[in-house]
Amino acid sequence: MSGHSKWNSIKHKKAAIDAKRGRLFSRISKELTVAAKVGGGDPVMNPRLRTVLLAAKEANMPQDNIEKAIKKGTGELPGVSYEETVYECYGPGGVAIMVDALTDNKNRTTSEIRSILSKKNGSMAGAGAVAWMFNKKAYFGVKAGKKEEENIMERVIDAGVDDIDFDEENNIFEITAPPENFEKLRKLLETCKYNVETSSLTFLPSSYIKVQGSEAQSVLSLVDALEDHDDVQNVYSNFDISSEEIEKFENG
Repeated sequence: MSGHSKWNSIKHKKAAIDAKRGRLFSRISKELTVAAKVGGGDPVMNPRLRTVLLAAKEANMPQDNIEKAIKKGTGELPGVSYEETVYECYGPGGVAIMVDALTDNKNRTTSEIRSILSKKNGSMAGAGAVAWMFNKKAYFGVKAGKKEEENIMERVIDAGVDDIDFDEENNIFEITAPPENFEKLRKLLETCKYNVETSSLTFLPSSYIKVQGSEAQSVLSLVDALEDHDDVQNVYSNFDISSEEIEKFENG
């Protein structure tokens, strides 16, 4: 997962800025509303809602905001009806990109996503052209030194993990598992008191495309622009970009 941890760290910095602007809360509110609408307002019976509530907790979202978003989904409060949509795209260098969005106006959002792609040297792909390259996974980034590797592996191996990689540059263990094991693994890591820097249900590519130089900068610029769109919840890509290139982009 070359560059994955580094890009995640940048996204977390952006999330902190978004939180100050209220944008992060807005995105989580949308997801809470949709999760509650689809599976009900009881997190015990609704695993999707439980996962979003974890994100809300990590973002220090006020409880009042959380409750209002859920009640909008269950119909206890009036609210906007959001439609879930996925855009499959290609970026510079032929990288594959999937964009998850929640919108109250699909035509508007589609037009705006097309505009971003056009301006940033990307293009819309046909349905199914990109999705097959990605697998849904439970992902955890655990902050720990290399010396903890054996300890961590011993503790999580029985939780049904797929893979454990160590990012030496950032001292992060990247743990992936089937999505149905998310809750089990989360509870285990919490019980073991590990420093979980990030956790999510995500889509990881089955293979990566290496891009570098100006092409890498173009890819990062496109992904950054897509993530900044108000209706976009998540962006997934199969780029393989070095930490140096990502650092260069971050420092602009």
